[in-house]
Amino acid sequence: MGRAHLKRLNAPKTWKVNRSSIKFITKPSPGPHSKGMCMPINIVLRDKLGYASTTKEVKHILLNKEILVDGRIRRELKFPIGFMDVLEIPELKEVYRMLLNNKGYLVLMKIDKKEANLKPCRIMNKTILRGGKTQLNLSGGINKIVDKDAFKTGDTVILEMPKQDIKDHIKLEKGAYVFMMGGTHIGDHGIVEDVKPQTIVFKSSSDKSYETLKKYALVIGKEKPIISLLK
Repeated sequence: MGRAHLKRLNAPKTWKVNRSSIKFITKPSPGPHSKGMCMPINIVLRDKLGYASTTKEVKHILLNKEILVDGRIRRELKFPIGFMDVLEIPELKEVYRMLLNNKGYLVLMKIDKKEANLKPCRIMNKTILRGGKTQLNLSGGINKIVDKDAFKTGDTVILEMPKQDIKDHIKLEKGAYVFMMGGTHIGDHGIVEDVKPQTIVFKSSSDKSYETLKKYALVIGKEKPIISLLK
């Protein structure tokens, strides 16, 4: 069985937390994200956003149903907020999206309310079901069943949260706008210039062209991103 707590020294590098203070830190509960691609609500509200100074204060905020993640009320201290998840605090009219910066750290970026319900999800793989339907297995642990399979692994579907309805389908192709969620160019983004069997070439935000593995690319728009990004 896994341990219920986590030593600060063993916290994922993506969290960028102070490792020399108290010995233990909140461990995220099991969920759709790997430990390195998410942070528990307790750390987000207390250590990252500063809305509380103690875990007790965070508990009070959660019990009052003041926190939404992807449009749903969350009340668990250990609930994981992962890459591309949206955290909303309605009482303060503040909305944040969890992103990765170019150093590979998870960071919360304040966004406009109008994009709070948009969630880009990469198609990780597909499963053919009985009756000819297809199940899309998406990043973030979400599965969607579709009647017509016009989707390819590596493409992105834009979900409308919290119902998880498919709002758009964006192909991984020349002209697509991609965000790097892994590899040497993590946190960078730009327009795809070429697509090869295992890699893509993209022109980054610094106007330089790079080649990287397809698996690191998350399509987030056609020629320009549909969500706000770090500058």
